[in-house]
Amino acid sequence: MNGAADRSIRVAINAWFAEQPATGSGQYTRRLLRHLPAVAPESEFLPQRPDSSTFAHRLLGENLYKVWFEQVTFSRLARRAGADVAHVPYWGGPMRGPCPVVTTVHDLIPLLLPEYRGDWRVRAYVRLVSATIRQASVVLTDSEASRCDIVQHLALPPETVRVVYLAAGEEYVPQPPVEVEALRQRLALPPRYLLYFGGFDHRKNLPAVMAAFAGVAAQEPDAVLVVAGQTPKRDSEFAPDPRHLAEEAGVRGRTHFIGWVTEADKPALYSGAEAMVFPSRYEGFGLPPLEAMACGTPVVASSAGSLPEIVGDGGLLHAPDDVGGMTESLLALWRQPEFRRGLAAKARVQAARFSWENTAAETLQAYHRVLTGGGRISPLPGAM
Repeated sequence: MNGAADRSIRVAINAWFAEQPATGSGQYTRRLLRHLPAVAPESEFLPQRPDSSTFAHRLLGENLYKVWFEQVTFSRLARRAGADVAHVPYWGGPMRGPCPVVTTVHDLIPLLLPEYRGDWRVRAYVRLVSATIRQASVVLTDSEASRCDIVQHLALPPETVRVVYLAAGEEYVPQPPVEVEALRQRLALPPRYLLYFGGFDHRKNLPAVMAAFAGVAAQEPDAVLVVAGQTPKRDSEFAPDPRHLAEEAGVRGRTHFIGWVTEADKPALYSGAEAMVFPSRYEGFGLPPLEAMACGTPVVASSAGSLPEIVGDGGLLHAPDDVGGMTESLLALWRQPEFRRGLAAKARVQAARFSWENTAAETLQAYHRVLTGGGRISPLPGAM
């Protein structure tokens, strides 16, 4: 980087989610804080964290305190830190920032998907952050699919919304057989398995997972599906219990539910799978398929949302409701070792196109852009 991009800057980063690594925003915040200093050692990146011991937190409770932190406290902390730029790494920027603001909008799930709109409090919050986004100097997002959604549904000028892809962590590489075997023994996994890992809420399309696997199980008596992740506390239309879905599909006895998986165990879990199935109906990015591909595991995914951008030719794509196509792809990967090895090699090449070093460097470019002429997004007439 040259010129203005080389000079030292101070960036205040809203670290509300930094201590919540199980969330996508938490992982994003933590990895940015780890990689930004490496690409800009002359600059300062200052995480601004909430304080649960304050009177405001005790008075307002967790949800309202979050809004107070976003709209009031974070701006005060950034001003006190003498920040040149403030970065909110999720959709929750302030209405009035103390300096130019960069906001990351990972997706528009609560705006686009009716099932995720929640009660009046969630809808009120979405209205608030839809208004505050217009105060950002630059909006970052994770994919071209999300960029198109943001430009269209938030009516932002296209030139103010920039794609900065995420990446799998450096730990996601094919694991040695001894590591895979150790995990297999500890979790009682079968010698060969297909894998689902990616949440259980409505958009994840679990009925398609079970239906596609039922097609595989009918033709391959040794096939087993491993389902990873904490199952819902109660069965609901929004988050159906996958065990009930497996029962309905007739594959409960062939499905191995292993519950919560630690970050340390995920690379070996991916590496041991013959393939991963991920038929989500909407993803702003889709990190689990990329993690799997980085470990050399081919992915059978849906062609919806950002997934074609992320999976590329490192996997096989089908429409979310194309259960027959998913079944055929999973059968091919199960039955044809050479085909699987070829696709696994492509998966690793595709995954290598994404790196946190690139993410940090492109984020840094956005910071410098707002300091060299990237003015704020002008509000829509009558929007304020």
